[in-house]
Amino acid sequence: MSMLGIRMNLLIGPTVPVPVPAFVTESIEKVEVTHQDGARSGFQITFAVGRKSPADLFDNPLLAEGLIKANMRVVITLIFGAVPRVLFDGLITHQQFLPGNGPGETKLVITGEDVSLAMDAEEKNVEHPAQPELAIVAKICLTYARFGLLPVPVPPFLLDPPVPTERIPVQRCTDLEYIKHLGQRFGYVFYIIPGPLPATNVAYWGPPKRVGLPQPPLTVNMGTASNVQDLRFSYDSQKPVQVSGQVQDRSTNKQMPVQSFISKRALLSGSPPGIKLMRKVLAPPSGGLSAQQALAYAQGIIDASFDQVVTAEGELNMLCYNGILEARTLVGLRGTGREYDGVYYVNSVTHHIEKASYRQSFKLTREGLGSLLSSLPL
Repeated sequence: MSMLGIRMNLLIGPTVPVPVPAFVTESIEKVEVTHQDGARSGFQITFAVGRKSPADLFDNPLLAEGLIKANMRVVITLIFGAVPRVLFDGLITHQQFLPGNGPGETKLVITGEDVSLAMDAEEKNVEHPAQPELAIVAKICLTYARFGLLPVPVPPFLLDPPVPTERIPVQRCTDLEYIKHLGQRFGYVFYIIPGPLPATNVAYWGPPKRVGLPQPPLTVNMGTASNVQDLRFSYDSQKPVQVSGQVQDRSTNKQMPVQSFISKRALLSGSPPGIKLMRKVLAPPSGGLSAQQALAYAQGIIDASFDQVVTAEGELNMLCYNGILEARTLVGLRGTGREYDGVYYVNSVTHHIEKASYRQSFKLTREGLGSLLSSLPL
């Protein structure tokens, strides 16, 4: 499938996906792919199907081929300019068949989610003795080598390997639920990044990536330099919280205070919320934890609460942007004024691909108003 100088390839197979026949890609009408922070990514492909010859008497050829079935693995690749990239790698979860009465009216729609879906398929009762969170995450991810899964866990600010005589981490849920539960203790996210090669994936467990060089800026209200439309902002003053409470320290058996007020994430804005404006919440139950672990848990809650105080949603003109906006990293925004200009975290991106168009809708987030930079790198 080719459009506007962009070439898209589709691979499907039970475990190792392979290029589909030409008539399958020629039948694609629309592709939507969503990458998001802290949740499974997904895709939806719409095919125009129909019976075009006597050989198709008994069934539509796309259905008769046997490729479009539940749990089949789907890989979508793009060549944008001269740079190939893996846009999505996942499993089909849903199929919708829409018969039509006229030529070209019959549609087949498949929907799916990234390969972390396989990590959520079985609840387990497993012990992880003498292993800290970092090791548990890496070990679990390596059991999904059939998806080319490479774990990239970031060490948390507190490493406290459990002593088997004191406690043993026990998992009583799916692998995905347990990894996310471990991440909540530090305000971490977990997601799958497709690529860099087809049928390979990176499993990231760590804080949102709020440090680094921003992508080329999104631009509004600047004439021919503008590349964004339908931009809208939201400021939610009820998002940030401060946490206070007590915990019975596991090692000393004494009541210890647990308090935290300020996010430790790297700041993206010039005016983060002040302490006086924050809601006050109690520290979560932390039985069996040390005071340090309970404090890390509370800090994770605060860090996550600051992430989406300010949100921006809009649509990107791909031809004017001359590139692909990547989710889960930073981007600059200009042309809106002092309060909302600056650097943002790209929380989610949805690719809308058709034969005659390619656009992206996005959601940006940060912890407050005002820019830290006087100008943005181009």
